[in-house]
Amino acid sequence: MSIDLQSDKNVIVDTRPWTKPWPNIDFDIQPFWDGLKEHKFLLWRCNQCGEHYWPKAFCIKHDPDPTMKSMQWVETSGRGKVFSYNIIYYAFHPGYAEDVPYAHLVVEMDEGPIVSSTLVWGDVEKVHVGMPVEVVYEDHPNEGFTMLRWRPLE
Repeated sequence: MSIDLQSDKNVIVDTRPWTKPWPNIDFDIQPFWDGLKEHKFLLWRCNQCGEHYWPKAFCIKHDPDPTMKSMQWVETSGRGKVFSYNIIYYAFHPGYAEDVPYAHLVVEMDEGPIVSSTLVWGDVEKVHVGMPVEVVYEDHPNEGFTMLRWRPLE
């Protein structure tokens, strides 16, 4: 079991057994997770006005459409800036014991929505609000999913 870091491709392949809580992947968010597996960062976009969301069933600028036909998953830049963050020094679950300290980032995407996950390939003590970041895809082939992570761009 090993970890393969492909920093030039923004990909981590981790074949170790997954010991953390499993991600909650339901029907509505499945396309987002499928995009991560393909190393694509997807957001919802309104077909009427182009506004982006993560995730959202309808555009707040228009009357809600219960069929969601006015919304579509689209590939986006995968870049943004740190909006807020926490540095975690205590593992709240045994699966995170090897990770502490780690930074959990709330990122405002270049397209507008706010998305959160953890930082990789960076010094947690250098994280700051406004720091530019981009998506890293952490593949877990044995479990069949890819996790979203962030890396600093400065």
